[in-house]
Amino acid sequence: MILRDSYGVPLVKRVLGKKLTQVLAEKGLAPEIPEDLSYLIKRAYRVRKHLETHKKDLVSRRGLSLIESKIHRLVKYYKRIGKLPKDWKYSPEISELYAA
Repeated sequence: MILRDSYGVPLVKRVLGKKLTQVLAEKGLAPEIPEDLSYLIKRAYRVRKHLETHKKDLVSRRGLSLIESKIHRLVKYYKRIGKLPKDWKYSPEISELYAA
């Protein structure tokens, strides 16, 4: 987004011929978990914090279960293609680490 907004680069792939995550991986700066998974983990953390103060919010409780279902599906996919280690496992404690 910074390249797009500040420097007017609409697509990094057109300029470099590679996706941005590929360039970051070559330089050793790629995130340890994929971006979409990390955003879902942060979202689950925020909903979990909300539920600590609003215990009877059943809509958010259902939303949390849907978010965590997406997380589990993505983890299974990323383990299969090799982006996550085979022993990586999601838990609410992990979400606290990634959300901070």
